[in-house]
Amino acid sequence: MTRSEGGFVKYQSTKIFCLLTSAFCLASGQAAAQAYPSKPIRFIVPWSAGSGTDLMARAFAQELSKAIGQPVVLDNRGGAGATIGTELAAKALSDGTVIYIGGSVSMVMSPVIYPKVGYDPVKDFAPVSVVSRFYNAAAVHPSMPVKTVKELIALARSRPGEIVMGSAGNGSTSHIAGELFQSMTKTKMLHVPYKGGGQLVIAVLAGEAQVSFSPVSTAINHAKTGKLRMLGVSSVERLASLPDVPAIAETVPGYQFGGWQGILVPAGTPQEIVKRLNAAILKAIHTQEFRDYLAREGSVLVGSTPDEFSAFLRAEVTKLTPIIRASGAKAE
Repeated sequence: MTRSEGGFVKYQSTKIFCLLTSAFCLASGQAAAQAYPSKPIRFIVPWSAGSGTDLMARAFAQELSKAIGQPVVLDNRGGAGATIGTELAAKALSDGTVIYIGGSVSMVMSPVIYPKVGYDPVKDFAPVSVVSRFYNAAAVHPSMPVKTVKELIALARSRPGEIVMGSAGNGSTSHIAGELFQSMTKTKMLHVPYKGGGQLVIAVLAGEAQVSFSPVSTAINHAKTGKLRMLGVSSVERLASLPDVPAIAETVPGYQFGGWQGILVPAGTPQEIVKRLNAAILKAIHTQEFRDYLAREGSVLVGSTPDEFSAFLRAEVTKLTPIIRASGAKAE
């Protein structure tokens, strides 16, 4: 055998080995996906028990367990703006036995306002499906001489730095929604961060804070009793649950801000398992029980493909990172 013939045989042998290896890996991945899940799923929730995300996760886990045929066990790891639980999820096994609920705070805001986080929201996770979105409402104390978003803008421009805009804390959704509003309307209000949504509500009801951009679910009950006046919501269009409340975008074209929640898995999770999970999640969130839960909370059902979620996450990071940095928000 000549040297050239020997080289050719070696090349062919290597090629055949690679093909066999690839076929074996593909078959193994498909077999694992077909058997998936064969044991309970650990569901990392980066917020404490009793929080809004935790309650939603519990309602979701109940439906997912039915859809996928295995127990879904919550593992609450709250603290540090959801970064503790998120880092844990990023470093978890990538075999489909661990899922994680991420959102606008943990995946977009906290990586900017905390000096060091142990994860990259884009590189360290494989998005599976967006579950829901919740929106914020521009609300004022009834003593404020404004009844529309247009009037709020005019008043804020006439009194720069005087109107107190309360938030649930630096980097919270209520803070960033307000910062985006000011950026797009060329207004300047005095930001006062409170320690959580509960304290913010108390401050606004007392007139200590004159304006807030709290989640709709927080403001709606007080608006119904006349203790708050809702001027607009941060969705692109009016919410079906609040048809008489205008979208802020009707006055400020292009304004949109909403928190979101979605299911992700650690990067490296086999695509076949991601697809199986996506199908189970879509089945779970479209049950009447889960739909009713979201409606009670003022949230909007979404559902998506993994690719759609990935594109959405990247767009959110690109859009909001400069706004968060410009706000000067830092971890408290």
